[in-house]
Amino acid sequence: MWISPEFKVYLVKEFRRLKDDEAVRQSREWSFQRTLAKVNYRIHTDAIQEHLVPPELTKAQIHFVYASEADLLNVALFGKTAAQWRKANANLPGNMRDHASLEQLVVLSNLESLNAVLIHQALPASERLRQLNAIAIMQIRSLLVATSVKRLSAPRKPR
Repeated sequence: MWISPEFKVYLVKEFRRLKDDEAVRQSREWSFQRTLAKVNYRIHTDAIQEHLVPPELTKAQIHFVYASEADLLNVALFGKTAAQWRKANANLPGNMRDHASLEQLVVLSNLESLNAVLIHQALPASERLRQLNAIAIMQIRSLLVATSVKRLSAPRKPR
């Protein structure tokens, strides 16, 4: 770089361009992940509203019902509640879902839909948690195997 000022300018501009491209890709990926996590949210909240929220509850009590169902999904998938995650990760911004992998968000979306079905079937929370956890384990395994097979089968670049 000290020999050619033109090359130095080129290198700095190219580095900036690469960093900007990386930021755009990460922003799109984060947005996609969050959108994916919300796909079945409405189905899930409607089932909670119809079957688990009696009309005589206060706003605070209603909020607790929704939070309990969110934590049921968190425990089924992540093995801990949102409060437990926040306590263990106080230095991280956001919530556990903001730090979830793409595979976990896919499974979370599936669990929201499945929990809605189980709520409509009037299954107690303990039984729903048992079933959702078994499904989460199965789906995560399947997705992780598919991801590692895809990585293994990708052509390698020559060195």
